[in-house]
Amino acid sequence: MPPLSSTASAASREADTPAVARSASKRLLRPILMIGGVALILLTVLLYWLFTGGSVSVTDTYIDAAKVSLSTDVSGLVQSVDVRDHEHVKAGQVLFRLDPARFKIAIDQAKANLIEVVQLIGAARHTYEADLARIAMQKAIVENDKLSYRRYASLVQSGGVTRSDYDNAKFTLDSAEASLKSMQAQAGVDLAKLSGNPHIAVKDTPQYKAAYATLLRAELDYHNSVVRAPFSGVVTETEKLKPGMYLPAGTAAFGLVSEKDVWVRSEPKETELTWVRPGDKVNIYVDTYPGQVWHGVVSSISPASGSTFSILPAQNASGNWVKVVQRIPLRVEITEGPEHLVLRDGMSAEITIKTGHVRSLANLF
Repeated sequence: MPPLSSTASAASREADTPAVARSASKRLLRPILMIGGVALILLTVLLYWLFTGGSVSVTDTYIDAAKVSLSTDVSGLVQSVDVRDHEHVKAGQVLFRLDPARFKIAIDQAKANLIEVVQLIGAARHTYEADLARIAMQKAIVENDKLSYRRYASLVQSGGVTRSDYDNAKFTLDSAEASLKSMQAQAGVDLAKLSGNPHIAVKDTPQYKAAYATLLRAELDYHNSVVRAPFSGVVTETEKLKPGMYLPAGTAAFGLVSEKDVWVRSEPKETELTWVRPGDKVNIYVDTYPGQVWHGVVSSISPASGSTFSILPAQNASGNWVKVVQRIPLRVEITEGPEHLVLRDGMSAEITIKTGHVRSLANLF
């Protein structure tokens, strides 16, 4: 029978053997897990980088719509405002009117002036015809005086007439010729009133055209005193305009925003536009409607950065220049989406542009 101490030592060694094996396995597994975990993360990142190169996400995005500040090119007192704030209006619907009294007076005055011009042109034509008749009569008188002067000139040498009669005949001829020149000059003035053409139509004369243009301008002012919606949409800030107010020409009365002519305005970084081209498909996510998606296409990309048109553009020629990533305006036309949800001008959104670009491992080197 072996000694008790030997038996205990053997049992202890047998018990320690699994523990040592487990400890060795842990020491071996730890670096495998560490290296494998890092490798798995790197592989995941690499796969994500490879398969996400075909899209670009932009958060600096807003809904934009056709809008206009309504005004008119004539001044006047506001007679009535025919719409209320946030009211839906159709194209051509009356929005507000100016007092038409002074515009109607201007039209009546222009019509009277046009009639007067027609009468003056008719009078000028009759005056010119009378001038021609007087000239013809005066020419006959001049010819008769010439004959008398020639007879007196042939007889004065032989003493058939006195020197005084001869001088009177010469004076009469000179006076008749001077009168003829004066009549011809006056006829030229009257003919000029007819633009050099005695048979010109009244409507072709400059005086008639000027008077008719004045009438058209007066009628246009009257037409513009009634402001209509240039397109269908929703009016805003109509409370700023009240009946009785004086509205100067060109002053904005209130706004009109279209509900149909809506698009997406985005300003991605210039580094995000490497593979973006017009025609690329776009997914649109509006912050107001979580979980909803609109679809569109890249309509156009601005030829200049947003800062190019700022009031104080960057002066990169200075010694303190710091390079800043620029943003390039981009327009996305909406092609389809939830019809029951209204997109309003200025809403925040995000877009994902599907460029179709495929990355490869060669891009890493």
